[in-house]
Amino acid sequence: MSQETAQWLNTQTLIGNTDQRGQAWHYRADQQGDESNHYPGAIPVDDVLRRLFAWQAVERRVAVEFPADFDTMTHIGDNGEPLRWVNQVDRKAVAPDDAELVMGMFKDGYKLHQYPEWLVKNVATILGDTLSISSAGLLKNRAVAWVEVSVPESIKTPEGVEFRPNLLACTSFDGSLSTTYKRTVQLTVCDNTMAAALGERGQTVKVKHSRHSLTRISDVREALAMVHETAEAFAKDVTRLVAQPVSSLEFRQVLEALVPIEDDASKRAKSMAMDKRQVLGRLYQWDPRVAPWKGTAFGVIQAFNTWTHHEQGGLPAGSATSKLRARGERNAMRAITGETERNDAEVLKVLADIVG
Repeated sequence: MSQETAQWLNTQTLIGNTDQRGQAWHYRADQQGDESNHYPGAIPVDDVLRRLFAWQAVERRVAVEFPADFDTMTHIGDNGEPLRWVNQVDRKAVAPDDAELVMGMFKDGYKLHQYPEWLVKNVATILGDTLSISSAGLLKNRAVAWVEVSVPESIKTPEGVEFRPNLLACTSFDGSLSTTYKRTVQLTVCDNTMAAALGERGQTVKVKHSRHSLTRISDVREALAMVHETAEAFAKDVTRLVAQPVSSLEFRQVLEALVPIEDDASKRAKSMAMDKRQVLGRLYQWDPRVAPWKGTAFGVIQAFNTWTHHEQGGLPAGSATSKLRARGERNAMRAITGETERNDAEVLKVLADIVG
């Protein structure tokens, strides 16, 4: 089951611009307490700091339990044996200052990137009349956090693709993420996340949690400026991909390349691959999130992207609500870690090989 309960998602994530994007899938008014986590417009910076980041990560000493004698012991073990705690001077734990909770364990060189500084203050330099915080949240019991900045209104291309360019800033205290600033695009028709400039590199800046972190501030400033260029870059990608025809035969070849059915595969593996091909075909042919661009390279990418966001299985057993929670957490983590971008790039590569 998802680590994030419905109540957590309704209190520890903030969703902005709902007049434009609508309510989040997890919206439950009865689980939000005194304040809604949904905002008709931009999310105020002060609310992000107050509601999500009103605490600091702190370093805690780490000790390891070793056998001892009665002269060196510090405590008695479960079986009555003498034991002692030995501090590990080259290790440290990271915990919130308001709870007895270990978020991560690291070597001594690890540097804390506090959420308010790295996700809000660094991003605040570009907040103004044209940019706003559109979402922010905590995952994995506060060990992962993100702040998303976007333009307040959606943009629609001549090809009918409506989107909102974003800058996603994220970091962690569990070692799973460097501090990352990246361009993304949110598609209005399906709430899918895509790479801002499909198939291009250099859209992400990462800063490791090391003693040299502060030397990368100039790179961070460049990353913050990238959001201004996102709309034009993505619109050009859409025009190019919609103009690239894809025949029915070529779409089948893409399916065969990306969803292979090996002769020596197990019966279950073959069945899962066939099911995935069928769902992708249905999305491509008839789903309103994809079908308007059927017969184009953009339609193929959108079919696979929509399958990943909304159709992919592998979720834990449970109620429909618990599966929605799990899917929401998984999609958020994929956008943060770059898995969504890698998946889109793989489809683009196969399309280039087959279609040209």
